[in-house]
Amino acid sequence: MTAWREFEAAEPEFARRVRALFDAHKHKTIATLRADGSPRISGIETVFEDGELSFGSMPNARKGADLRRDPRFALHSATVDPVEGAEAQWSGEAKIAGRALSEDGERFRVDVAEVVHTHLNAAATLLVVEWWTPSGGLRKVERE
Repeated sequence: MTAWREFEAAEPEFARRVRALFDAHKHKTIATLRADGSPRISGIETVFEDGELSFGSMPNARKGADLRRDPRFALHSATVDPVEGAEAQWSGEAKIAGRALSEDGERFRVDVAEVVHTHLNAAATLLVVEWWTPSGGLRKVERE
């Protein structure tokens, strides 16, 4: 299991950027798997607290049932479009994938499997994708 604090200790600057994107807006999006294996997208709020990333589910909500059945998920920060003419200042977007560990049936702690930050390079000419995994560490690719 990889708690947020372990990721943060391994890559503090990268973790700071990703957390800032998640903290910038109250609402995020989570993808879970339905019983038939098809994806479900839901709105969600998250919290970083005591070295953990966690979130909740309303009683009897489908996303909670999805996660109790199959704990795999993908979490996406709020998406904000780059400002035309100031694209280089766009902070990008972040994603976290992993497993949701049920704490009390409606509250989940995150076992981090992957963290991604997508943004533009300083000249706003390339898309930069940085990602971290517990086994692979931090990697980066730039795309036109």
